[in-house]
Amino acid sequence: MAQRLFIYPLYQIGNPQLRIFRPPFSLTLVRPGKEQPQDTVQFRIPMEMTKCDVRNYLEKIYNVPVGAVRTRIQYCTNKKRNHLNQKVKRPDYKVAYVQLAQQQTFEFPDIFTEKDVKSAEGSVEEMQEKFMEDEKQRQKPDLRRGGVTEWFGL
Repeated sequence: MAQRLFIYPLYQIGNPQLRIFRPPFSLTLVRPGKEQPQDTVQFRIPMEMTKCDVRNYLEKIYNVPVGAVRTRIQYCTNKKRNHLNQKVKRPDYKVAYVQLAQQQTFEFPDIFTEKDVKSAEGSVEEMQEKFMEDEKQRQKPDLRRGGVTEWFGL
């Protein structure tokens, strides 16, 4: 497997140092499928990332005290087939379980709050009523035709 080589500019006396740390990794915070303790957080991480990388990433960049890090590899299935009847496999990924230190807890914010049940602007019921009124208006016979059906098309 080819590794990425990052070429950083050499520091020379008198020049400013490189002040931005840009790691080649990104962590994705995932809501766990099963119930977990409040001090455990689940991340989806790249396959190349190690436990030490996860710990350093969270402690140095986000200032989050980490107690323990456990990782596992989630193997994806290749049961799906494309339009050419070839097996298609989703890529595998690594999951990291981070246990926070010093009795800290993490709780996902509730961003989808319950809405009021009353009819709001553009609600489904209002749109349905408007549609039914339009249909009734279209199905009314045209008084200008004098009782002649539309089959005779004037």
